[in-house]
Amino acid sequence: MADDGATRRSGHPPLAAGNTRVKDTRRLSRRSERSERRLFLADGPKAVEAALEVPGCVVEVFATPAATERYAALAEAAPAWTLVDDRAMAALSDSVTPAGVVGVCRFLDRPLTHLLDPAPALVAICADVRDPGNAGTVIRSADAAGAGAVVLAGSSVDVYNPKTVRASVGSVFHLPVAVVDDAEQAVRAAQAAGLVVLAADGAGEVDLSDAADLLSRPTAWLFGNEAWGLPAELAALADHRVAIPIHGRAESLNLSTAAALCLYASATAQRRSAPS
Repeated sequence: MADDGATRRSGHPPLAAGNTRVKDTRRLSRRSERSERRLFLADGPKAVEAALEVPGCVVEVFATPAATERYAALAEAAPAWTLVDDRAMAALSDSVTPAGVVGVCRFLDRPLTHLLDPAPALVAICADVRDPGNAGTVIRSADAAGAGAVVLAGSSVDVYNPKTVRASVGSVFHLPVAVVDDAEQAVRAAQAAGLVVLAADGAGEVDLSDAADLLSRPTAWLFGNEAWGLPAELAALADHRVAIPIHGRAESLNLSTAAALCLYASATAQRRSAPS
C-alpha cells in the first residue's frame, strides 16, 4: 500500500504469502490477536461490500489481481486496496475456495446499554451459542426479520470469528451487536428496557402457533446452546417460555432454524398489529 493510502494498481507486484504484512494480517485469525488490535477479517466480496457501507469500518482490502478486475467497484470504494498472490490469499482467507477478497475491519460491537436505548422492537439474545456458523446464521436471520439488534452473551462464540462473519453474509455489518459476558445481565437489561423476554424452549408453556398476541409486543428472544439449550435458571428469568410445535417425527430443530422461525413469527405479529 502506498504511503498516502492510494489503491494498489497494476505495476505493483502482488504480495506473497511470506510477506511480513500478509503474515501480520493472518494473525487476525486468532481471537486473542483480534481482541488486542480490535480488528477482524471480512472474507469475500459480499462481506467487504457490506463493511464498506459502514463509515470508517474498513482499514484495508487484500485482493488477488483476478478479483481486483472482477470487483472493480469495491476497489474504487476501498480506502486501501493491496494486491496479493493466490497463496497469500489462501493464507488470509478462511474459505475452502477463496473468492479473492479479504477486508481488514475495525470492531463494530456496541455497549448493551447503548443498544437498548431506545430499545428496538425485536432483539435476539444468544446465550452460550458456541458454533460460529449458527451464530452467524442467527445474525443473518435477525437482520432478515427486521430485528434491531443481536446480543452474544455468556460463553458464546466470538462475533468476529471468520466463520461467524462469513455465515452472517454481511448482516454483521447491518445491525448493532453487543457482546456481554453474563447472559443473566443481558436478560435483565432487556426487561428493564421494556422488552418482553421470550425463551425458546422445547418444554415451554406457550405454543409459538398460539402466541400472536404475545409476539406483537416489543420482544427479546432468548436462544440457548446448540447441544443443551437454555439452563433452567436462565430460562426461568424469561417472562415466558415458548415452544415451537413439532408436527413430524423430528426430535428437535437446529438452533438457527428455530431462531429464524421465532424471529419471523414476532416480525409478522408486530407488523400485523402495527397501525396502518
